[in-house]
Amino acid sequence: MTNDKRIERGELLPVMEEFYSLQGEGFNTGRAAYFVRIGGCDVGCYFCDVKEAWDASVLAPTPIEEIIERASSFPAKSVIITGGEPLLYNLTPLCKGLKENGIETILETSGSSKMSGEWDWVCISAKRNLPPIEENLKCANELKMIICDKADFAFAEEYALKVDINHCLLYLQPEWSVSDKMMHLIVEYIKLNPKWRISLQSHKYMQIP
Repeated sequence: MTNDKRIERGELLPVMEEFYSLQGEGFNTGRAAYFVRIGGCDVGCYFCDVKEAWDASVLAPTPIEEIIERASSFPAKSVIITGGEPLLYNLTPLCKGLKENGIETILETSGSSKMSGEWDWVCISAKRNLPPIEENLKCANELKMIICDKADFAFAEEYALKVDINHCLLYLQPEWSVSDKMMHLIVEYIKLNPKWRISLQSHKYMQIP
C-alpha cells in the first residue's frame, strides 16, 4: 500500500514534532501532556507562530504505532493533537490506539475540516480565513478566540452564539505580538461580558515549548 493510501487511512501522519510539556493555553493550562504537532494547514493565519508546520510535503510520514508508543512512555496519560490543522487527516485510528492505552485525547483545531477521531476535549479556535464547519461547533468543549484588534471581539461573539454555552467554555486570548496592547481591552471586555474567560500563552512567559 502506498504512503498516500496509508495517510488517507490514518495509519501514517505527517508529524512535525512531538514533545512532553505543560499545556499553556485555555482550559487545560498547567497540565502535563504529550503534544503531537501534525503538519499541513490550509488556514494560513498571518499571526501563526508555527508557520513551519504548514507544508506537510516536507515531513516524513510517521506510523501512528510509533506515536502511541512514545506517548505511552510519559507519566501524564494525556495527548494534545495540534498543528498545523490536524483535521486535514483521518485521526480515528490514532485516537483508537491512544484510547486502548488509557490515554486521554485532546484536539486543538480551527474546526475547518471534517471531524474525525474520538475526543475527551475539543478546543476550536475559529479563524476568519477559513471558518469552522458548523457541525464541528457542536463538538466544542472550548471556544478559544484570538484577539488581534478591536474588530475581533465582534467576531468572537458571532461564534459564541454558534456553540452550546452550557457545554462549551468561552475564552479570549490576546495574539502574542500585540498582547501588551490588547490585554487591557480584553480584561475590560470580560468584566463587561463575564461569560468569557481569558486565556494566556503562559508557556511563552515560562519559556517552555
